[in-house]
Amino acid sequence: MIARAKHLSLPLAGAMLAFGFAAASQSSASAAPGDVTTVAASTSPAEAVAFWTPTRLRGAKDYTEELGNSVTGSGKAVSTGPDGKAGIVPPIGEEAKTSSKSKQVNLPNTVGRVFFTLPHKNPLDPRNWKYCSGSSLQSKYHNVVATSAHCIYDPVTNQFYDNWVFIPSYWDGNQAWEGKAPYGIYPAKWYQAHDDFVVKEDYDYDYAFVNVSSGFKIKWEKVGSTWKFVKTPVGRLGDNVGGQGFTWNRSTKVTVFSFGYPAGPHPDGDRPFTGRTMKWCYGTSAAMPPAPKYNVQEHIGIKCGMTAGASGGPWLLNYKSKSRTGYLNGVNSIAWDTDKNDRYDHISSPYFNSETYDVYKVAANRWTA
Repeated sequence: MIARAKHLSLPLAGAMLAFGFAAASQSSASAAPGDVTTVAASTSPAEAVAFWTPTRLRGAKDYTEELGNSVTGSGKAVSTGPDGKAGIVPPIGEEAKTSSKSKQVNLPNTVGRVFFTLPHKNPLDPRNWKYCSGSSLQSKYHNVVATSAHCIYDPVTNQFYDNWVFIPSYWDGNQAWEGKAPYGIYPAKWYQAHDDFVVKEDYDYDYAFVNVSSGFKIKWEKVGSTWKFVKTPVGRLGDNVGGQGFTWNRSTKVTVFSFGYPAGPHPDGDRPFTGRTMKWCYGTSAAMPPAPKYNVQEHIGIKCGMTAGASGGPWLLNYKSKSRTGYLNGVNSIAWDTDKNDRYDHISSPYFNSETYDVYKVAANRWTA
């Protein structure tokens, strides 16, 4: 059991942080705080974009199904809570305004699918084409994707993934590339994760923030058995789809929307989702019981039947359908079968505290081309 500092329950002051970040860091991991791992992507942006042909996108499978990120849950729920004052960073475009509420649930343009290949394995082997979910997030340079740590780092090989790209608003309703990537494709440049996930595989820290390079729209054409493409620069991620706000040290009981691209089966083998389109859940969170399999002690969960593939998708507090924005308060991490009937009924996220903000602010200030 890993020793952890006790979180003190404090009144939520809801302190608003003035928008604006510290000077950008373009240096190596040594510039990050001691609890943050920062690693440059192993694949160049050009190589990563060129790798994901329509055939490979269609062939990618959700990796969390292989990892088996699911638990039945046992024991008493753990009490988690703030380790400091609550804070928020507003969504892109809402730094100085508020939005009205809407009864209709419009899906956020910021959410999409993350694609990657397994490290130190043959990238041409379809068994190594994988995906998760993620979301564009507010940052100084409009270049951050929030996801789960196990969607950037392989706890099996202890390596960061290769050929990592993000496609916001991914939609696989037809065979046309334009339908799959309406806002372009954005390759990873830098990964940020908490040391306790990278070193100890502690899923209480299963969150990550990825700096992506400016994106491209791709027009693919198959000539014989070879795919050829023309790419058109489309600029920064946040300029094209916006970016969700960020909040931490909130109550463990908050009402959130969870978004993602589930595709894996339930424990009973039923596979109700395809991963081709975005799905969502809505509920009020509560502390979850310990899950020793993942060293989980401080997760919060909501009732939700999404399966593998949704990992990394955002939990959005105060989500407004009119603006399609809210505040990132968690990410999909583990699916739970709490009543042990072979059907997932909850999904959980690490609790976002001051340590989460430490990791986020490194990414939020990092420039990429």
